[in-house]
Amino acid sequence: MAKWLNKIVCGDCIEILSGVSKPFADLIFADPPFNIGYKYDKYNDKVKSKNYIAWTRDWMGACLKVLKPEGSFYIAIGDDYAANVKVIADELGLLMRNWIIWHYTFGQQMKTKFARSHTHIFYFVNDKSKFTFNGDNARIISDRQKIYNDKRANPAGKMPDDVWNEYPRICGTFEERTAFPCQMPESLLARVIRVSSNEEDWILDPFSGSGTTAIVAAKLNRSYTGIELSSEYTKQSRQRIVKFRDSAVEGEERKPWTEQMDKELKWLYHENKTPTDQLDEDDYLLTLFTEKFNLRMGNNGNKVSQKQLMKRLVRLRKSGKLGALRGEHIRLNKV
Repeated sequence: MAKWLNKIVCGDCIEILSGVSKPFADLIFADPPFNIGYKYDKYNDKVKSKNYIAWTRDWMGACLKVLKPEGSFYIAIGDDYAANVKVIADELGLLMRNWIIWHYTFGQQMKTKFARSHTHIFYFVNDKSKFTFNGDNARIISDRQKIYNDKRANPAGKMPDDVWNEYPRICGTFEERTAFPCQMPESLLARVIRVSSNEEDWILDPFSGSGTTAIVAAKLNRSYTGIELSSEYTKQSRQRIVKFRDSAVEGEERKPWTEQMDKELKWLYHENKTPTDQLDEDDYLLTLFTEKFNLRMGNNGNKVSQKQLMKRLVRLRKSGKLGALRGEHIRLNKV
């Protein structure tokens, strides 16, 4: 497996993983085709239901074979086959920790039924008591802190709910968008990877597609392996990783306001849903927010100050790169 470390491998994930003799993956994130007719390069996304279910059992079994005993396994899937994935997971002996609903804006509009605006994300583990879960890396500022200034609240914030509505679906006009037919937002994958793996762990994506899982793993100092059936997608995702992966050298001081720091700041802002004007007026909330940012960035001796962070937030807002929270009213000239 060493030859696949930090590589996107071209081939069929079932065939490739079936030949592996020893578990290597600390975390698997799988976003397979949903069998709803998407136009992929080398895959027919509309096959008979029984064939799709049988194939799902095969690739899940191949993934489970390479998952470490204390590993975690996330699967994103649509409505049509979510129940089948859960049944197959039960049969394979996987233990479900959460059935997450990713609710997004820009849902798929329908003429004869309600618009579809969510995806299911299953969170499974191999062992009921031995698994990685870095909960503090996912905690967000709670309403007790944000609204009521309740000193009894956990100072680290609260654990996010199992309905995730912080992450919009990647649409054609988004700066993050590539030419691939389906693409997960980096910020969503960052939450999964931070929580369910540690630095230098090995992340596997058996349906690599645009390479987003690999890119985020690299940015968060994890190793990765992506498997992709299409040679063209493999080529493009390799180029994307080279272009966008975090190139900071471990142990060196980070230069102020790198592109990665801007991304982390934006992710944190939308996860916590606290308007910039409220942060600017509430020292307690701004302190919490700044501490969370420094924790995310690993800034120990090179911490960002509250004033620096607030100025950067406003600069990103003025440039239109921050993105508005629903119902937010911002005084741009405040700082």
